[in-house]
Amino acid sequence: MAEVPRTVDAYMAGFPRDIQKTIQAIRDYITAEAPEATEKIAYGMPSWYLSGHLVYFAAFKDHYSLFPGPAVIERFTEELAPYRTGKGTLRFPLDMPLPWDILKKVIRLRIDENLKKAAMKKEKTRNPRKTRCESEMRTEAGIYRTS
Repeated sequence: MAEVPRTVDAYMAGFPRDIQKTIQAIRDYITAEAPEATEKIAYGMPSWYLSGHLVYFAAFKDHYSLFPGPAVIERFTEELAPYRTGKGTLRFPLDMPLPWDILKKVIRLRIDENLKKAAMKKEKTRNPRKTRCESEMRTEAGIYRTS
């Protein structure tokens, strides 16, 4: 079994020069779109995190894949139809140019989703609501049940 790379550079080194150029272009593009995101290897492939998982990508023998998750793919169903291969997977053939405009939309939507989710989580932490049983709320409101 091959050793799982620990860095994106190590991941890239395992591919031929022409594939490395495209992987580097994808890497640069994601980094430019999400400069605050951190890059790491997860599930054996390059990934970016920004208030949670942003995207994964990988290179294969005959294609590149981007893994943004199912919500993004559902949002751009028609545009992504030619590239969709799974619930949360996009596949781009090696012999065709990458659709940078689509990558931009996908990455930006993932950034928006993650930042909104993080803001909601922060708001919940700042203003936690007490969970009380119905009888406590009735008592507090002055409503008493008589049998």
